[in-house]
Amino acid sequence: MRSYLDFEKPVAELEAKVDELRALAATGSDIGDEVSRIEDKAAQALNELYANLTPWQKTLVARHPQRPHFTDFINALITDFTPLAGDRKFGEDEALMGGFGRFRGESICVIGQEKGATTESRIKHNFGMARPEGYRKAVRLMEMADRFRIPVLSIVDSAGAYPGIGAEERGQAEAIARSTDACLSLGVPNVAIITGEGMSGGAIAITTANRVLMFEHAIYSVISPEAASSILWRDGTKAQEAATSMKITAQDMLRFGVIDTILREPAGGAHRDPAAMIAATGEAIGQAFDELRNLDSDGIRKQRRQKFLDIGRKLA
Repeated sequence: MRSYLDFEKPVAELEAKVDELRALAATGSDIGDEVSRIEDKAAQALNELYANLTPWQKTLVARHPQRPHFTDFINALITDFTPLAGDRKFGEDEALMGGFGRFRGESICVIGQEKGATTESRIKHNFGMARPEGYRKAVRLMEMADRFRIPVLSIVDSAGAYPGIGAEERGQAEAIARSTDACLSLGVPNVAIITGEGMSGGAIAITTANRVLMFEHAIYSVISPEAASSILWRDGTKAQEAATSMKITAQDMLRFGVIDTILREPAGGAHRDPAAMIAATGEAIGQAFDELRNLDSDGIRKQRRQKFLDIGRKLA
């Protein structure tokens, strides 16, 4: 069953009418032309709505529960995937998953946050908010990939690292910093894709890559709009204003040089046609790795370092 966001109400009403007419048509009523007319009207309304989304509306789309998640990309794009568990220090973190498999026949290391799709799986994966064990597991995987000359792919979708007391006691900040450093130190190509939310150090820890791709309606920021609202205005209800001021959209990130490519989403967002979005993502991943194929280890590190040094400079 499709889930609608608040600002999609006009589209929801039209599509509900289409469903009613289809049910009526199934009884033998000759209303095919009317169904087609309203379908076209609904499609037009959807296109117009998504052509002019505000930063806050993009935030809501980025958080849509039906957007494709880490396991969806793994199942569709990666063959022979073997997940690895544990950080060899404390335990396993289900919020940040990772392992080795094959992408288009070639070995690849994949890491990323999994939010979960049901209540049970969301609790299991802690809503995609990783603890220190998750980032230490990511470091373990990246170091292994570097040792065996295997490229690394990161799939990023998290509201941020888990801020619980236990996580802080076990060194959350250090774990994030070491994961970021591991990304920067890789002598193999790494590509990161921000598919939904890319919030705070919890996202940066695995997004520091040679190529950073971002879904059209994803967001990327040091802090959530709600948290920024509470800090700047001491009022959590000003999240919409904060989202606009913070410049968190893919279009903003491309202009600042933070990301390299925007991946266009189907009309109505990636959750409307996950299969098409995942297929397009696969093509973008292949192209990104092809662009880095001829660089040696030193060239890989130099390109990545220069990419981050150049962020924002072209606007100065």
